[in-house]
Amino acid sequence: MSLGDSTVGWDVGGAHVKAALVERGTVRDVMQVPCTLWQGIDAIDAALACVYARWPQARAASHAVTMTGEMTDLFADREAGVIALVEHLAASFDGRARFFTEAGWLEAGEAQREWRRVASANWRASAAWVARVRDDALLIDIGSTTTDVVPIRRGTVAAIGRDDATRLETGELVYQGVVRTPLCALAQRVRFRGRDCNVMNEWFATSADVYRLTDELDPAYDQHDTADHRGKDRAATCGRLARMIGRDARDAGAADWLDLARAFRDAQVRLIEASVTQVLAASTLPVDAPVIAAGCGDFIVHEIADRLVRPSIDFDRLLDASGVAGRWGRVCAPSAAVALLLGEATAHDVGLACGS
Repeated sequence: MSLGDSTVGWDVGGAHVKAALVERGTVRDVMQVPCTLWQGIDAIDAALACVYARWPQARAASHAVTMTGEMTDLFADREAGVIALVEHLAASFDGRARFFTEAGWLEAGEAQREWRRVASANWRASAAWVARVRDDALLIDIGSTTTDVVPIRRGTVAAIGRDDATRLETGELVYQGVVRTPLCALAQRVRFRGRDCNVMNEWFATSADVYRLTDELDPAYDQHDTADHRGKDRAATCGRLARMIGRDARDAGAADWLDLARAFRDAQVRLIEASVTQVLAASTLPVDAPVIAAGCGDFIVHEIADRLVRPSIDFDRLLDASGVAGRWGRVCAPSAAVALLLGEATAHDVGLACGS
């Protein structure tokens, strides 16, 4: 492959497929497509069709793949998930796919044998790109479903956890996001009209309802259906929030429901900040090391950085991407990272083969 060829980076998750188109080392475009993988592996095909419709050249590109979709309950376990996804994607990309691991790039057969290295490695791809351009930093990627907190020290990824299980222990992985997280996962009790009340442990509303009401969630990132399959207007959103505390929207005014949304917001920020504090305590990051903000919840990252009295930098600034490509590159950081990393690795291999 030459430097003039296209590379598409893919982050195949259980709820979205994220893709980045890189040409000549430049991020040209990035997109995110909803993908209900838990309903069947064919959901990936619909997502790929959307990407190909926008980028016809992607069919002939090289493909850099990372994934988290093996965690969905479509598969009996993570090994089965990785093996199935690798097989499906390798066939879809006509053998031009390479799969990301911390140790290097694998072809399909190797990726299936080394499934533990491939599973849920997308966070490491983003962190590897940050480490490529920053000596010391703290990457915080708050997405639709999860939050990654990854220290970079002296130009290397300094995470303690190696997989989801150990990262959950260390606080480097937090199952909190700004779109799909059920509100009952944010707090057991919230304050409403001056009184504390219990929260119903039901999937009546999600974090998207909170940030939709606070006007912080870009509608472009609000891609999934609501918990009750009703609308995303303010009235329907207030109704879902009200149900979380055993009420109806008509029981209070718009200001009250906004206050409730802010109470849930505060609870989620505290949960994420607690993990950030845990990670920082275990790291040796300098006090002035910047926070790198990624994900559709980047607005919370900047808020936490301010509380930590640390500078914050948007991930897209490290991509040298601007406009729509930059904005979506920040939201879909792992897909942009794997595309750039594979492009660099391939260019290096070509250079060695040519004796340069």
